[in-house]
Amino acid sequence: MYNFKFADIGEGIHEGKILEYNFKVGDKINEGDTLVVIETDKVNAEIPCPVDGTIKELGPDVGKVVNVGETLAIIDDGSEGNEQVKNDNEDDKSDEAGVVGELESSDEVIESEKQEQKENNDSRRILATPVARKLANDLNVNIEEVKGTGEQGRVLRTDIENFANSKDESIEIKKPSIEVPNIKALKSDRREKISSLRKSVVKAMTLSKQIIPHTTMIDELNVTKLVSFRNEYKEMAKTEGVKLTYMPFIVKALVQAIKDYPIFNSSYDQENEEIIYRGNINIGIAVDTPDGLIVPNIKNADELSLFEIAKEIERLALLAKDRKIQMSDLQNGTITITNFGAFDSISGTPVIKHPEVAIMGIGKISKKPIVIDNEIMIGDILPLSLTFDHRIIDGGDGGRFMIAFKKYLKDPLFLLMNSR
Repeated sequence: MYNFKFADIGEGIHEGKILEYNFKVGDKINEGDTLVVIETDKVNAEIPCPVDGTIKELGPDVGKVVNVGETLAIIDDGSEGNEQVKNDNEDDKSDEAGVVGELESSDEVIESEKQEQKENNDSRRILATPVARKLANDLNVNIEEVKGTGEQGRVLRTDIENFANSKDESIEIKKPSIEVPNIKALKSDRREKISSLRKSVVKAMTLSKQIIPHTTMIDELNVTKLVSFRNEYKEMAKTEGVKLTYMPFIVKALVQAIKDYPIFNSSYDQENEEIIYRGNINIGIAVDTPDGLIVPNIKNADELSLFEIAKEIERLALLAKDRKIQMSDLQNGTITITNFGAFDSISGTPVIKHPEVAIMGIGKISKKPIVIDNEIMIGDILPLSLTFDHRIIDGGDGGRFMIAFKKYLKDPLFLLMNSR
C-alpha cells in the first residue's frame, strides 16, 4: 500500500482546499495522472499520482481543507504490510507509518505536471515533519538553520523547540505588540470570509510593510517615440502571433537598467547583514484577477527577445486569471512591475514584494503640453514611480537607476540596439 500525502510544494503553503477528485475509490490510476485539484492561497494545484495502482481510500471530502503531510489517498501499488498508521503529531515516525498495512510515504515535492523536477544546484530539500514546519513558521525560525535529529536528518518538533530556546534573545529584533481592536458589525452590515488568495495578499503586504522601509521616487517620461514605434509595428506583430503592448518595452528597459545597477535585482539578508545579488533576472508582472493579485514572473527576461517577452506576458496573464498558473511561475521573482495605467490611474506608490528590494509602478500614458527647445509641443507622457528598500538603496541610487531606465525606454531603437 502507498500512503500518498499532500507534499510541501513550497512558497510557504501549509494547506489547501479540495476542489475535485478525478478518480474514485476502486479506480485504477497510473503514475502521473492528476488525482486531485487543490486550491491553495496562490494556485490551483493539479496533484499527480506518484505510483500505479488501485485507489483504496481518498482523503478529505471535496470542499474540505487538507494540510501538508495529510493523506490524499491510499493506493494499492502491490506492496504489503501489517503496521497501522500513527498520528502526524507523533513527529518523525508519523511520516513513515501507514493507514492500511505498511505504507510508503510521499515526502518529496511532486510537480503539478508530469515532468522531471528541476532545482537549482545550490538548493537542498529540507526533510521535516509537518508539525515541525508549522512550529518553525509560528516561531519565525528558519528551518534551514536547524539540525535535524530524526532519520536521515529529518527535523523534528523537538529540534525546532530546542533551536528556538537556544537563540540569544538579546540580538533578536522585537516587534511591537499591537492590539487590534475588534470591529463590530451593525445589523445592516454583511460579513464575508476572504478567499485563500486574499489571505496570501494580506500576509505578503503586511510582511513587506513591517520589514522593509519603503521610499518612493516619482517621475515622468516623454514616450512619444515609443508610442509611435509601437503603433507602427503592432499590426506586423499580430502576423507573428504577438500582442504588442507597452509592457514588453518596459520589461526590456528594466532589464537594461538592472544590468547597469545590479543592486536593484537583489535581496537583503538582514540576519547575516549581507546583500544577495541574484544571478537571474526574473521580472514579476502584477496581474489583477477576480480573486486578488497574483505576481507571476518572466524567467531570465534578459535572454528573451521583445516578441518572446510579449508572448510570455500574455501566457502568464491568461493562466493567472484562469487560476491555472503553476507554482514554478510564481517562485524566484527578483523585481516586479505593477501597471496602474491599466486601471486608468495616473500613478501610485506600490508595495515591494518581499524579499525583493524594488518595484516599478507604471501609470497611464496621456497627452500633455511639454517644452522642447523652448517650444510648446504635445507629447505622450508616462508617469513612473519607483519604490525601493531604503536599507540598502539610497536616494542617489534610486535616481541613477531611474535615469537609466528612462534612457532606455524613451527611444525604442536605442533600447533594442543596446539589448544583449
